[in-house]
Amino acid sequence: MTTINGEVAAGFEPVREAFEANLEEHRDIGAAVCVYQGGRPVVDLWGGIADLETSRPWERDTLQLVYSATKGATATAAHLLAQRGALDLDAPVATYWPEFAANGKADIPVRWLLSHQAGVVALDQPIPLAEALAWQPMVAALAAQRPQWTPGTAHGYHGRTFGWLVGEVIRRVSGRTPGRFFADEIAAPLALDFFIGLPASERDRVSRMTYRQPEADLTTVPQEEIPEELRDQVAAWSDPHSLSNRAFQVTDPANIDFNSPEVQAAELPSSNGIGTAHSLARMYAALISEVDGVRLLTPDALASAAKEQATGIDQVMVTPSRFGSGFMLSTEANPMIGPTSFGHTGRGGSLGFADPEHGIAFGYAMNHIISGSDDVRATSLVDAVRRSLG
Repeated sequence: MTTINGEVAAGFEPVREAFEANLEEHRDIGAAVCVYQGGRPVVDLWGGIADLETSRPWERDTLQLVYSATKGATATAAHLLAQRGALDLDAPVATYWPEFAANGKADIPVRWLLSHQAGVVALDQPIPLAEALAWQPMVAALAAQRPQWTPGTAHGYHGRTFGWLVGEVIRRVSGRTPGRFFADEIAAPLALDFFIGLPASERDRVSRMTYRQPEADLTTVPQEEIPEELRDQVAAWSDPHSLSNRAFQVTDPANIDFNSPEVQAAELPSSNGIGTAHSLARMYAALISEVDGVRLLTPDALASAAKEQATGIDQVMVTPSRFGSGFMLSTEANPMIGPTSFGHTGRGGSLGFADPEHGIAFGYAMNHIISGSDDVRATSLVDAVRRSLG
């Protein structure tokens, strides 16, 4: 049996049981989960193996790359600038980044970058990975790129481009890279162990990811055997030239090794945040309440961040999605705790969110990246939190 470390407050025992089941039955290799309630931690658990190659155990301070859960941290930085009056989310992006006005983008407001309505989800010509990691060549390419739909008329997940788009606005407004701004203005006041752009000194604490592909690949199944409600989505992913695929092919090569030290050291504010589940939960706790004397957003700024901006069929994911300004919102398929929940998932299972109604903040990070609908790990943990609330 896998050893589980940490603490659970009375009443939250179901979360420990679900976490143990994830490690024993649901294919977690190494993982951590943290829950805050009312600005205080009530669950803080970790266990398993951080690196299968060396059998290094997962420790309290093990760091984990959380893929798109990073977008919640990047969005938080943008909203902090807006709260301070340095950034108007409803002003054109070109106000702060003049080059972005090219190719019909002059009137796109910053908020549409955050809510995935801008249409700048793909590049006509992907950028060499080394140049994308260097930042400036990618933002220049995005500034010159035409949108994939008339901005504001639809929404589609800016899976890769979100980080450079929102991150460049943060850089233009603050004079600091998004990773530096996050470190100075969010991580430092809250003592978060979370980085967008990993310092070399922290490299040895990072868990090594292991990848598992879904057992069934629907793109290889005859159409008549695919459930009707999934056919449009499967058709999109089967077409190498579809927007669904092109949105994740903005670099050359398209497949990025996120275990690579070079990739982890770069700033990819859509997808390479590295930290602990505790820090993810703590950040969300500070969005909805005071945590050790620090609150990140006022109630008004929080309401602006979590207000629905886009809903319906996602042009990229070809499935229903719902977004506030930078945060995913609760849906029937992704309920989090309830209708007021907001946060962000990450590839393979990671998750961070807050639920103002119940005063809950949640963080889950793991190193077994599982693709497919059969992954129940995060869902089981959230369900256990919900049960704990009664």
